Amino acid sequence: MESGCWDQAKNLANLPFAFRHIAIMPDAHQGYGMPIGGVMATKGVIVPNAVGVDIGCGMCAVKTSLTEIDTGTLKKIMGEIREAVPVGFNRHKEEQDYFLMPNSDGFGGEYIASQEFSNARTSLGTLGGGNHFIEIQKGSDGHIWIMIHSGSRNLGFKVANHYNKLAVELNKKWHSEVPPSWELAYLPADSEEGQVYIEEMNYCVDFALANRKLMMERVLTAFASNIPNMARIDFNGVGMVNIAHNYAALENHFGQNVWVHRKGATKATKGLMGIIPGSQGTKSYIVKGLGNKESFMSCSHGAGRTMSRSQAKKELNLEEEIKKMDERGIIHSIRTRQDLDEASSAYKDIDEVMERQRDLVEIAVTLEPLAVIKG
Repeated sequence: MESGCWDQAKNLANLPFAFRHIAIMPDAHQGYGMPIGGVMATKGVIVPNAVGVDIGCGMCAVKTSLTEIDTGTLKKIMGEIREAVPVGFNRHKEEQDYFLMPNSDGFGGEYIASQEFSNARTSLGTLGGGNHFIEIQKGSDGHIWIMIHSGSRNLGFKVANHYNKLAVELNKKWHSEVPPSWELAYLPADSEEGQVYIEEMNYCVDFALANRKLMMERVLTAFASNIPNMARIDFNGVGMVNIAHNYAALENHFGQNVWVHRKGATKATKGLMGIIPGSQGTKSYIVKGLGNKESFMSCSHGAGRTMSRSQAKKELNLEEEIKKMDERGIIHSIRTRQDLDEASSAYKDIDEVMERQRDLVEIAVTLEPLAVIKG
């Protein structure tokens, strides 16, 4: 871990409400208040910054019935996906189907989810920016897979900022012993403020899943329009694998009910199917959890950064990064120096990350990238 990440981990361990220990995943790097790739269990409190601003961000993956796809067809499909799925700060011009939104019955006008409902409908089915992606992959099982990484868009951002600001104000009023510089203001879970945050957080988790589902549907439509004889999908009893990595949930660990905060970490209970993506141009994995108690039954959510975005843009060689992708025949998204923040060299070695969590998950399918759309 870099020093900033280590300092944040120590801060978490010294919180008066932290339960037992702090678990740090092998992809960990510094975040706001808490390391991304960290897991913290708490007694009786919820910490908005230990969930993060992209509430419910996560991965979904679908195994198709295809075993091969040629480059020409793949390029056509990627073009149609780009037309159907807005990326970056872009949204749909029109609100998406009301019934695709999670149920918000019972939310009053004071809820951020109510205030942002119309805006959220235009963000439904959009990728976002940063490390979010749509990727077509070839699996070690011989099948073509589709993987999507995205979250709750601006809705999650608004909810996170509102309740973190509220927690900061209340902690100051209560003369909390948690230093403000740690950026770990909390809300008692059984307080009115804590309960409303939990409701809004769970709504954002549901919205993020609805967002990924709609994108997946439109990706599959692009496949179907270019491969007419393709079976719609071959679930093989698995269905769409979905796993979130920014949320908090009440769980039982070491005989106690605690609020497990996973920030850039995924649940890995025994037998649970999960997803651990690499960086652009490297392998990803479908995994099964091993239920390791010491990690609060969690695992990494990806490879993890070794460079900040600004550092990657400044230090990496654009031609070398493009060459690496081109030599492997990957249809990629690296065009200019601005795209280098998502180059594979800005991330840890996914093979090393997987090696360091052999006690947390077992690999079910290894996925090699064929084509990538980045936010």
